Amino acid sequence: MFVELVPLLKDRTLLITVASIDGMLKINLIPTKTKEGEQEALTTPLSFTGSAEDLDAELGSHFTSYVHSHLELRNTLEEAKAEMDAAAKAARQRAKATQTPPKSVPPSKHEEPVPPNRVDNEATPSLFAAQPQSTEPASTTIEGGGKTTP
Repeated sequence: MFVELVPLLKDRTLLITVASIDGMLKINLIPTKTKEGEQEALTTPLSFTGSAEDLDAELGSHFTSYVHSHLELRNTLEEAKAEMDAAAKAARQRAKATQTPPKSVPPSKHEEPVPPNRVDNEATPSLFAAQPQSTEPASTTIEGGGKTTP
């Protein structure tokens, strides 16, 4: 009957309690944690209650089923953790690759960098541009041929 527990005993300690309650036997199988932070599902206890004859006949198959389920659960949890770790690592690498700033090209020795706030007044026309001034005073012609100056 205890041969079925050997695969589980390789990884952890099992606490087995037996009690007599109202002429029936109650057997508890309690796996211990192997490390801190371990999934609680791996330490779920198993209890059987029955007559001594019933437990002798069926306990071995129940132990086998329990150990098989326990080992499957452990393997599934380990696979899921490995997949999550791999996905997290890939996500960190993608994030790191997209955060790398592009390298700026230093200005050549022959070119002076132009500050972005500098405005070239000769190239930018003004709405109120000054009109060209002539050197002659403005004059008006009056009928009769005479000129006056303002």
